[in-house]
Amino acid sequence: MKRVLLMVVLAAVFFGFCGNLLAEETLIDTVANGCKTEIATYCKSVTPGEGRILACLYAHEDKLSGGCEYALYDASARLERAVAALNYAVQECEADITTLCKSVAAGQGRIMECLEKNDAKVSKRCKGALKTTGLKSKPDKK
Repeated sequence: MKRVLLMVVLAAVFFGFCGNLLAEETLIDTVANGCKTEIATYCKSVTPGEGRILACLYAHEDKLSGGCEYALYDASARLERAVAALNYAVQECEADITTLCKSVAAGQGRIMECLEKNDAKVSKRCKGALKTTGLKSKPDKK
């Protein structure tokens, strides 16, 4: 359970960046909906943000319902898949990023923007990884 909570805490860092990978419901929504009763019961006086709700759930882990535990597990599994996809895309695009985007500061989608602007120069390997992982937001130009 501790590992699951830790993974969900990392969601706050990654879920916005990996929006396409996390699909329909956000990780935060998954936990908020699945642990609604626990949050209302044990964490009602906790100010949301900076992982405080998850820390509260962690402090009460022995009292969590099966539904809440599943929501935490589900969010953790989805986050792991998103991180794995992101790692794969970075590995496949490393040369393109180094060559085409070396002066671009990472964060807020700037690397993806750079790759999209340089689409004609991006390798097939990188394009394939971006498409496979769902990170590519625009169709190939022809």
